[in-house]
Amino acid sequence: MKLNFLFKKIFPLTLLLFVGTLSVLSQSEKVSITNSFNGFSLKVEGKNFMIKGVNWDVIPIGKNAVDANFWEGSDEIIKSGLDHEMSLLRDMNVNAIRHYSGIPAKWIQYIYENYGIHTMINHSFGRYGMSVDGEWNPITDYSDPKMQKILLSEIEIMVSNYKNTPGLLLYLLGNENNYGLFWSGAETEDFPEEETEKMAVGEKYGRPMYRLMNTASKKIKELDTNHPVAICNGDDLFIEIIAQECKDIDIFGVNSYRGYSFTNLFKTVKETLNKPLLFTEFGADAFNAVTNTEDQKSQANYLLKNWKEIYENAAGMGMYENTIGGFTFQFSDGWWKYDFDNRKNVTKHDTVSTWGNGGYTSDFLTGENNMNEEWFGICAKGPTNNNGLYNLYPRAAYYVLKQIHQFDPYNEGISISLLHKYFHDLDLKDANAKGIQNKKTLEILNKNKDSVVQALWNKTTSPVFNIAFDDNPTVLKFTSFNGASFKLSDKTPLTTNNTSTTKLGVFTNSGNNWEGNYLDLLSPIDLEKGNTIKLALHSNQSLEVLLKLEKVGDENSSIERSAFHSGNEWEELSFSFSSLKKYNRLVIFIDGPGTTSGDFYIDQILQSNSKIQLKK
Repeated sequence: MKLNFLFKKIFPLTLLLFVGTLSVLSQSEKVSITNSFNGFSLKVEGKNFMIKGVNWDVIPIGKNAVDANFWEGSDEIIKSGLDHEMSLLRDMNVNAIRHYSGIPAKWIQYIYENYGIHTMINHSFGRYGMSVDGEWNPITDYSDPKMQKILLSEIEIMVSNYKNTPGLLLYLLGNENNYGLFWSGAETEDFPEEETEKMAVGEKYGRPMYRLMNTASKKIKELDTNHPVAICNGDDLFIEIIAQECKDIDIFGVNSYRGYSFTNLFKTVKETLNKPLLFTEFGADAFNAVTNTEDQKSQANYLLKNWKEIYENAAGMGMYENTIGGFTFQFSDGWWKYDFDNRKNVTKHDTVSTWGNGGYTSDFLTGENNMNEEWFGICAKGPTNNNGLYNLYPRAAYYVLKQIHQFDPYNEGISISLLHKYFHDLDLKDANAKGIQNKKTLEILNKNKDSVVQALWNKTTSPVFNIAFDDNPTVLKFTSFNGASFKLSDKTPLTTNNTSTTKLGVFTNSGNNWEGNYLDLLSPIDLEKGNTIKLALHSNQSLEVLLKLEKVGDENSSIERSAFHSGNEWEELSFSFSSLKKYNRLVIFIDGPGTTSGDFYIDQILQSNSKIQLKK
């Protein structure tokens, strides 16, 4: 029921159909649906492919889905925005994004070739109204021959522009268009209470719509034999009509928001439609309507249970075996969603609950709304910079999904019992701690966003353990391993926020997994004197930094903590440990299991309660 990217009447048709001018010379992959005794599965180049996707867009604070115009920026700005977001998605083990057909084909190819992420291209299929003969129609009449001609023409142009694009996964028609038969605005509204009234709408308006979707599906498959076609339905409403009118679609896609469980949806789709089931949207907001506070833990729990059911019903798992994956809604918060039709409050993170859903029991009260449209992001948005871009700050759900997406139900020897054990063992506590830390980092940034920021170490509290590269560089010789390197430098990176020191440590990654640097200490770190270690790190790439403390000669005594760097140049990272032991080796992994390469600057490492102060 969520709204991803709205094409309203102020968009000229030429912008809707623009997909870039790059000629794609290489061919796209062969994507297909198979139905065997093990159930339905999606295959890419003959290999099973479980979709582990997210609904994704780039809409900075202060903009909305109509005026964001990300794809109209320069290649340099687009690449910068994609590199930040796609590196986070890749590290979350995402393999597909859902995006509307305004994305130029060359960027689908860029995302795929640089990050290994496929794109499901989505045509809204008249969901938000259409203009015919210069007259705007807020509700599309799918029985109108003129509207049919326009839609089928748009579909033909779309396929022509995308069909040979490397990284294209499949085509998706609509966005819960059956709900759009009941209201004309972008905001979610209540359905008629009477079932007979609902079905009357389905017969009069839904049946011609589904019939036209089936015609469009056949047209797509005539033009492109390499990519399946899905429709996006609002849950299972009118599924009986779909079974009659949409026999030529390949995949039944649903936007489904049922809370912790999808209940009987797998069974209904199998028995009524017998098509592969794709969750085009599902998820939970990160705001608690009862306590009126952010609630990362509940959001992560909802997503964990949803993905567990999706995996349980994949081919070969012994249940309904009809799901091919899903797209979590959504990657980042939509500050523009509340009161969208009036284009108000786009710079405010509204906490107004716009609809009620009893499936989300953590904050549901009878008769009250509990769903917060602007808080469905698994990442929070930072302030917008001069290029119209922003950094993202992952919530607990991001780290839970990172673990979930590591699981492949198609691997050899996987069983339902192994799946249950894997989900039981997921580390929710650590995910929540990381999300809360990122929230605090963003709060500090927002507090100081109007300042000319200069990072300086607070000298009022004497640290117990202090590495300042200016003081005694001959002692501070890190040992590198697995391809990393270390050097001292008196050249600071180009930056808008500087540090107090003139000599820096430079850690260079070559792009290998688990490359890093360690320092053996003459005097050990005694965590009993302070259990938090902080460092100032410069990076233009978002990544996780893992800090490990070891007692040389005792492999079982090591401890480690990680912190997230948003890619916003100089940032303070904090690592808090529960141990009170002493350690004589300090190890730093920059993007430990990842493959990020480049130079990363460290100003100072200390153990104390002091922190970086932000000055105007």
